[in-house]
Amino acid sequence: MVKYQKNFLHSQWRKGKEYMLVVDEDSGLDHPLPLGLICSSHKRFKPKFLYLAFFALVSCILLLFPMLFSLTSTFSLFYESERGVKGFLCLSLPNDTLCCDRSSTRSDTCVMKGDLRTHPASSSITLYRPGGPNATAPSDEEEVIQHEKIRPYTRKWESHVMDTIDELDLLVRSGLGPHHACDVRHDVPAVFFSTGGFTGNLYHEFNDGIIPLYITSQEFNKKVVFVILEYHNWWVTKYGDILSQLSDFPPIDFSNDTRVHCLPEAIMGLRIHDELSVDPALMEGKNRTISDFHDLLDRSYLPRISSLVQDEECEAAEAGIVARERSLTRPKLVIVARNGSRAITNQDALVKLAEDIGFFVEVLRPERSTELAKIYRVLNSSDVMVGVHGAAMTHFLFMKPGSVFIQVIPLGTDWAAATYYGEPAMKLGLNYIGYKILAKESSLYQDYSKDDPILMDPDSVNKKGWEFTKKIYLDSQDVRLDLRRFQKRLLRAYYFTRARKSRPLRRLSV
Repeated sequence: MVKYQKNFLHSQWRKGKEYMLVVDEDSGLDHPLPLGLICSSHKRFKPKFLYLAFFALVSCILLLFPMLFSLTSTFSLFYESERGVKGFLCLSLPNDTLCCDRSSTRSDTCVMKGDLRTHPASSSITLYRPGGPNATAPSDEEEVIQHEKIRPYTRKWESHVMDTIDELDLLVRSGLGPHHACDVRHDVPAVFFSTGGFTGNLYHEFNDGIIPLYITSQEFNKKVVFVILEYHNWWVTKYGDILSQLSDFPPIDFSNDTRVHCLPEAIMGLRIHDELSVDPALMEGKNRTISDFHDLLDRSYLPRISSLVQDEECEAAEAGIVARERSLTRPKLVIVARNGSRAITNQDALVKLAEDIGFFVEVLRPERSTELAKIYRVLNSSDVMVGVHGAAMTHFLFMKPGSVFIQVIPLGTDWAAATYYGEPAMKLGLNYIGYKILAKESSLYQDYSKDDPILMDPDSVNKKGWEFTKKIYLDSQDVRLDLRRFQKRLLRAYYFTRARKSRPLRRLSV
């Protein structure tokens, strides 16, 4: 669990040496930042003793080096095993083979290579191996050599969700007769995945779907077709710009497209690394990172954004209006507003405060129907984003690396805020500030006595289960910011941004 650091000064004296570790106040990180390490010695040693000690040390190193190297290698292997950093088990698959990797706690992934046929009516994909004694037998008498099942969704550990995901039967049969005609023949591999489950929530759409789809399909360089279970037209429309950057072909609705699709290779299920992240160590030689995914978003949305700008200029010209661009000397701050719970109830005062500091402020109210290119345009041109913990914070992916992301953390959401958004934002290269509210800044302060565990010990409430967390801290809590306290974060962001415009490579210590 991520713990927010307190301001402290730690000193230790040991055998004449003094160590001092300083931690930045309100860093919002999950570990101390060593800003200074002071080491001094108060003992003096004779030169002869130093020479003898030096030669003894060299001798020990020469004698023990092979053992040390062996131990280091063993530790390295153990450490990688503990971290789960390992390659995909079904790489370099030979022809006429079905392989399933079920080692991940997040998702199962199967690969089939050979002569494949889809059969939506039975929710099955069959790999036919040539030859065999039953090569011309009817399909219901063909020998099943291998049979696997998979639900192609990336929340494997949540059985209540996985039970709602359509299941695929993967079959390997011997023989292939003339009765197996192809309605559509593909020359490229396919990736099968589901847009069911938690689809409809922006965080899950990116974390469980879009980013894993990017990870899984990168090796094909757009020469891949996507086959979607639980197909939604709105999802394909919403993410069409991204899909067009991942595949040169239109996606297929598996359940409603009753044609027999013949494929040379297929991947069922998506590979996922971590929360809103891309781990280069798991990218099988591609060395891709979350920054590369951000570049993909740029390629996806910039053409549409250019079109929007051109349309606005034409409309302004027709109306005889001269478009005025805001001054580039004012940093742009975007407040991502919430319409339901966890809203900032003094948002108007926050806007005025930010403007008084010197920001150009824009309030963004994203709706489910809002075109993502329009949201991307607002955030990609911003210097600072402010918002309260929730799925809308996924929009940090739209910001340019080096920008500042301030996440307001309501009571009871510390771990989730850091794990799902704070840490991934830092991996993208954003300067992250976590603003943990005090009890008096929560609307719950008016609903419960001042010594109630809901206010004083949220961890004990969260331990009761997700239903308590959701009901109390997510669905029933609004925020009224202490603007005097919050002003410190805005000032840090403002002066950093102003300095960054003249020195782009500088990083904010948060």
